[in-house]
Amino acid sequence: MNEEICYSTATELAQRIRSRDLSPVEVVRAHLERIDAVNPALNAIVTPAEDALHRAKDAEAALVRGDAVGPLHGVPFTAKDSVDIAGIRTTRGSRLFSDHVPDADAVAAARLKDAGAIFMGHTNVPEFVFWFETDNEVFGRTQNPWNMDRTPGGSSGGEAAAIAAGLSPLGIGSDVGCSIRLPASYCGIVGLKPTQGRVPLTGHWPEALLRYMHVGPMARTVGDIALALSIMSGPDGLDPYAVPVPVEKFEDIDGPPLGLRVGFCTEGPFGPVAAEVQDAVAVAASTLSGLGCTVEPVSLDAWDSLPGQDISLTIYGAEVTQALEPIITGREDQLSPAIRARLSGPGPTAREYQQALADCERLRAEVAKYFTKYDLLLCPMGVVPAHPHRAEELDVDGELVPPRNALRAAVPFDLTGSPAISIPFGWSSEGLPIGVQIVGRHFDERSVLKAAAALETSKGDAMRPPLPA
Repeated sequence: MNEEICYSTATELAQRIRSRDLSPVEVVRAHLERIDAVNPALNAIVTPAEDALHRAKDAEAALVRGDAVGPLHGVPFTAKDSVDIAGIRTTRGSRLFSDHVPDADAVAAARLKDAGAIFMGHTNVPEFVFWFETDNEVFGRTQNPWNMDRTPGGSSGGEAAAIAAGLSPLGIGSDVGCSIRLPASYCGIVGLKPTQGRVPLTGHWPEALLRYMHVGPMARTVGDIALALSIMSGPDGLDPYAVPVPVEKFEDIDGPPLGLRVGFCTEGPFGPVAAEVQDAVAVAASTLSGLGCTVEPVSLDAWDSLPGQDISLTIYGAEVTQALEPIITGREDQLSPAIRARLSGPGPTAREYQQALADCERLRAEVAKYFTKYDLLLCPMGVVPAHPHRAEELDVDGELVPPRNALRAAVPFDLTGSPAISIPFGWSSEGLPIGVQIVGRHFDERSVLKAAAALETSKGDAMRPPLPA
């Protein structure tokens, strides 16, 4: 197994393939060998693409012919099992879709393929991709590569685990509550939730909560995130929420983030937050200050009366139940006990739903007001590092809180549609990665990426989990 290839970045692999220093066949074969060695214990990739090596040979032949090639020519990628790939089983983590095979690629996947990337397989998700742990009745549980007793998060938990473990350099995730950023934090990789509408949702399931849903890239470096975002962005004419802003190239993010105005909050409305996580945020704030940003602590007290966790529970609960009703009616016996329990409880009243919508609008206004003064918000990602599987409560330095508190720092920015990135920037006393979150104003991913890249460069840690080499 060639671990050096498997832990190269997507950008490095693309450059080496174009220069003929590596062949697409070598790259894909190295990843296939890594998958064979590591995935049985990890259970991250659940439906491999049987034609990956054949596509690699086609990519090699194109280079021999001297064909023009895309920016990701010959580079492997994976996608969570809710992103349609033509001809590949896409189960959405549910026995109700265990035989579902789409006939077209999701737009985000099609754009990576058009750039030359080679699809390696679908990664595991919770049922219907509506939970923050990755386990289902079709494929079972995915493990965190840093500690098999801990969750990789969800719903893009399989994707985060696969990238962290060197099974894939690049992936497609989605986020409606935490689902790109929390798995990225728990698994020690980078995950970006772009501005809502930056990347089309076409071909992503479920077709619900579209006002709050985001599709975005996951990788081990900020540079790879920037490259993938450049490729995946832009309206497709089908997704009514895809905003027709100009398509940008985000790769030019090197150099100090001079002059950016950054507010940071280590706990505030996201609390309680473990001291180790708060320390990571404080160190990141000090680092950005030393790199030329204007950094100061901020009070977000005005957000306390607008808890995104409660708002989302009401809105998402009402809209998801309605969207799934025609799909699950008469087939409830095929659902997992967990999803059955979540869907069987009493839903919100019409008044409660209307109040949650109004509170969501107030939260959006408060966040917009914040960004009239600051360019970025630096804050926690998870309130704790990766917690045990199926935790019935979270232990935050001795304070026991409900497990859904894991979303407290994540879900507000799904409700607002803001771009937000999770970047690894610390270690827990148990040797688990800690991610910090950088949030920006709408369609200013460039500032988010620039600050994240600066933190990444300053950190310099190797992020390789202790899996079989």
